[in-house]
Amino acid sequence: MKKRTSLIIARGLLALGFVAFGMGAQAANDLPGKGVTVQPLKSSLAEEAFQTLLVMRALEKLGYTVEPMKDLEPATEHLAIANGDATFMANHWSLLHADFYKNSGGDAKLWRKGVYSDGAVQGYLIDRKTAEQYNISSIAQLKDPAIARLFDADGDGKADLTGCNPGWGCELAIENHLTAYQLRDTVTHKQGSYAALMADTIARFKQDKPVLYYTWTPYWVSAVLRPGADVVWLQVPFSSSQGGNADTQLPNGKNYGFQANQEQIVANRTFVEKNPAAGRLFEVMKLPIGDINAQNLRMSQGANTQQDLERHTDGWIRVHRPLFDGWIEQARAAAR
Repeated sequence: MKKRTSLIIARGLLALGFVAFGMGAQAANDLPGKGVTVQPLKSSLAEEAFQTLLVMRALEKLGYTVEPMKDLEPATEHLAIANGDATFMANHWSLLHADFYKNSGGDAKLWRKGVYSDGAVQGYLIDRKTAEQYNISSIAQLKDPAIARLFDADGDGKADLTGCNPGWGCELAIENHLTAYQLRDTVTHKQGSYAALMADTIARFKQDKPVLYYTWTPYWVSAVLRPGADVVWLQVPFSSSQGGNADTQLPNGKNYGFQANQEQIVANRTFVEKNPAAGRLFEVMKLPIGDINAQNLRMSQGANTQQDLERHTDGWIRVHRPLFDGWIEQARAAAR
């Protein structure tokens, strides 16, 4: 009887051991990032924080220790990730940042797969009133000094184009266009703090003065100066891309001088190879441009503190819980 009792106890302990092992394995599968630290990056553009924070929240759900995001300009971001000094960025523009990706080691050191946000456009816009009054539809019309003077904000006789910060990548495309479309003598590319320059541009628009500026989507500017209502896109006379001769005509037949772009998550390749859960997460996450525009608009209206950003991100997750949980499950499955 005593031997039989001992056998039953031993079997019970063995069964409990298997259960404990199974629970431990399940916990490991649920938190494949446990013990791994991640360093996110974004550019100095505050409006990139929302996209980045959403990826950070997903990584935390997988057990990763996620450090606060750091700001670097795009060229340096790519280099830091390639060298292993940072882990990922959520705001890589596949075309605009192509040279940054290549010059940082390309696929040998960096990783990108999937599309985080699709259908982004960029280009030049002017106020609708001036466009209709002077029948302006092409950036090339600014070769005419009389047309260019309409957009002169500083009194030097040349059009003032609110442009792109040095180091972002878009400034190179604009500089290329100024040469290709023979606008050097009549247009000044205004650079500095884009947010401050656009604040001045919007103030001029509200004063019923002509405005000329470069912008992109997703970004809050197009929610304040609405294309088709307040402003109009200018077309270019022909495709001229910096570093090549890519066709910039869009599927709708319009040509704004820039190819339609995609936003991707770029990560350190070694990190992804060691962390298949994170790699799968980066691949499957998708964020509609409309949602980015809406959040960026809230920031422009004053809800731009760290607490605001976290509230916006957590609110998005609550509204899209099944989608978010689906990303997490796919990531966990990749680690099994």
